[in-house]
Amino acid sequence: MKPNYQLNTEENRSFLAELRQNLLNFGRRFPSPGGGSYYLGDDGAPWPERGRETWITSRMAHVYSIGTLLGDAQAAPLADAALKGLRGELHDGAHGGWYAGLNADGSVMPTKQCYAHAFVMLAASSALLAGRPGARELLDDALAVYDLRFWDEEEGLSRDTWDTDFTALDHYRGLNANMHSVEAFLAVADATGDETYRRRAGRIIDRVLDWARESGWRIPEHFSSDWVPQLELNRERPDDPFKPYGATPGHGIEWARLITQWALSSGREQAAPYVEAAENLYITAVGDAWNADGAPGLVYTTDWTGKPVVHDRMHWTLAEAINTSAVLYQTTGKQRYANDFAMFMAYLDEFVLDHENGSWFHQLDRNNQLIGTVWPGKSDLYHAFQATLIPYLPADVSIAAAVAKQ
Repeated sequence: MKPNYQLNTEENRSFLAELRQNLLNFGRRFPSPGGGSYYLGDDGAPWPERGRETWITSRMAHVYSIGTLLGDAQAAPLADAALKGLRGELHDGAHGGWYAGLNADGSVMPTKQCYAHAFVMLAASSALLAGRPGARELLDDALAVYDLRFWDEEEGLSRDTWDTDFTALDHYRGLNANMHSVEAFLAVADATGDETYRRRAGRIIDRVLDWARESGWRIPEHFSSDWVPQLELNRERPDDPFKPYGATPGHGIEWARLITQWALSSGREQAAPYVEAAENLYITAVGDAWNADGAPGLVYTTDWTGKPVVHDRMHWTLAEAINTSAVLYQTTGKQRYANDFAMFMAYLDEFVLDHENGSWFHQLDRNNQLIGTVWPGKSDLYHAFQATLIPYLPADVSIAAAVAKQ
């Protein structure tokens, strides 16, 4: 295995640094005049016909805030542009919170999404650490809206989707929004010192682990309003980008990293059982997904026995596998995780990196050929960018806070 694929080598550090700068350069054309992020195409050119979505804008604010902390000379104005979008055109001044997005003609995309609001919290916490103007006010607003509309104190979980006016709550409950809420809560706690949000993250994690243990370490994604798993949801539309049928190995891998971060950051003497649970999630997900059909790569979804359903390879799943294998090696010292990391890096270089246009291909088919049925173009930088940093940051600290301390 080449040294540039191997964890804890200077060659790998240099390789990731090169990829990181490539990504920052690739995404620089994202801002709309109002600050919202355009969806980016294959070469980084904006696709304004797709509109400007809050979750993508928040991700760009997060990435370029971290870029600012890293010393990238052009990052601060781009972070500020995204923050302008979040404080301006994407914010609902009448009813509070953030629209799902704006269409190309300026009309509002319907609903208010927990998923998007979690990313606003993440963006604002990173921007706060980067010293961006208005970040504190944005974070305070985002926390107030989230606490009022999305956090369910009785359940210890987050609600999912309201209508645009915050008058009707959808019956659907989902763990994707809760997963990114955990990420945001940990980031908020690290940025502000308010441990309320770390405790909330722990409450979500405990519930998720109960469901995971009952399901052979394959995490149910979809639930009814009273939190009963809906295991057959979207069987007829299994490749849905946000609500796919079955288990999503990439989420099992991502949960494993977040659970490890929370356990280590909480100062809990009982961190070991959580790290063990994270290992079970990771090992099950990689065992189900990697090379599951005779070709390298991680399949998108499986059924509840671990059999692949959607064989496409999504770039974000690989990014999370890179992150989590490194974090688990850092935490446990077990060689299998370092071996996995090198395997994932080799696959990234051969199949997923776009060596011509930059960034990472977002979707490949089962033969590792480029397709765009779920994720055409290269919408944003978040997953790929984080995968160039997390392998060498402390496992118990959120990414922006860890970079800020360097």
